[in-house]
Amino acid sequence: EAPAALVARAPRAAPRGRARPARVLRLEARAHVSAARVLFINDTARNGGPGRSLHTILTHLPPGAVHRIVLLPREDEIARLYRRARCADELLIDPDLLENPVQPWARAVEREDLTAPWSVRGPRLAANVFRASRLARSLPALVRAQRVDLIYCNGTTADFVGGLCALATGVPALWHVRYTSVAPALRPLHQRLARSAAVSRVVCVSRASAALFPGLGDKVTVVHNAVDVAGFRRGATPGCLKGSAFPADAVVFGSSGRVLPRKGFPLMIRAAHAMWQRTTEAERARLRFVIVGDAPADIPGDHLAECRALVRELGLDAVFLLPGFASDVRPYLEDTDVVVVPSVYPDPLPRTVIEGMAYECPVVATNVGGVGEMIRDGVDGALLPADVTVDALADAMLGYLRDPARRAREGSAARSSVREGFSASAHGAQIYREILTALRR
Repeated sequence: EAPAALVARAPRAAPRGRARPARVLRLEARAHVSAARVLFINDTARNGGPGRSLHTILTHLPPGAVHRIVLLPREDEIARLYRRARCADELLIDPDLLENPVQPWARAVEREDLTAPWSVRGPRLAANVFRASRLARSLPALVRAQRVDLIYCNGTTADFVGGLCALATGVPALWHVRYTSVAPALRPLHQRLARSAAVSRVVCVSRASAALFPGLGDKVTVVHNAVDVAGFRRGATPGCLKGSAFPADAVVFGSSGRVLPRKGFPLMIRAAHAMWQRTTEAERARLRFVIVGDAPADIPGDHLAECRALVRELGLDAVFLLPGFASDVRPYLEDTDVVVVPSVYPDPLPRTVIEGMAYECPVVATNVGGVGEMIRDGVDGALLPADVTVDALADAMLGYLRDPARRAREGSAARSSVREGFSASAHGAQIYREILTALRR
């Protein structure tokens, strides 16, 4: 549908004697010359999948249908990604969109900041309260100045910020929910905003995420994440493991993501050790492991260092690689044979699963959160119980090591599954329909 068609159907006739809303009049006045103006708020500059998922959306929205105004908290990897892809019509940076309540004034938060003495953190917290109050004034002003028609909230903090801005301005908000839990102290406000008319539409990445919104009926819908199947495929980029860090004929079990305890990477490392003990000398010559990602600086503790220490403790240094953060995981996926997703919490819909499937990798994963909505057990991967033991995970991985025909068969099915159900082009069209629905409501 063209934006003009959207506007023609969006407003109902105003009751006699009541003025039509200014936003509706503005939309109707320019429907023949411009697209709907949408402010996309992404609340992180580097960490996690939301920013990359938004990149997929921005890139695959119908051309010319949406004027894409993107707001980020600072310049970092996500901003560079959007600039390279030219997927935003306007890219705005506002440091008052805080990533952490105790971050310093002039730079991103670092891990040491989280454990600084209260003589340091206290003034920073007070300064950030001031910055938040400043954002409460500047963001509504931005929405009005930019003549925004819809506030698209991408992330947990973005949902709160955008929802409150919608209340202040009367411009509707669309929540794209990529989480399965909310801090207890914030639940009442979260529920109130979700039920308010200010939040016009709630798009959840999985049924596990949608469970946060009981009783909201058709206001809530599930739209799974997607991947660019043309860019995520075998041969799209050169590999970076086989023939260099690993043998050319290696069988590689890999994973990626933020290195946090809830992602279950110690479980994978211990399963790799148990698997190693059960393999023959010939199998060991080819067996290798990799986890790509780092520990976010705005979360206490360096879990990446803990995982590296566990690898050393178990004597896997020569075969288990943890290279840290990578702006592009495709060179690693190119050399990965089986993807492992050992999450130990209700993971909403990890991109690692569909990215691996796009690369024709069967996926061994715990059946938590939305993971089971992507993998068909025994068809394109293996779904294991949420409380899977180290030995059971090791057995599942060993089965793939010793059965190359199974790897090929399930990898091919995984690629087909992504093309049919998780392609970015169809995803962009579906998100555009959700934008239309949000505006009509």
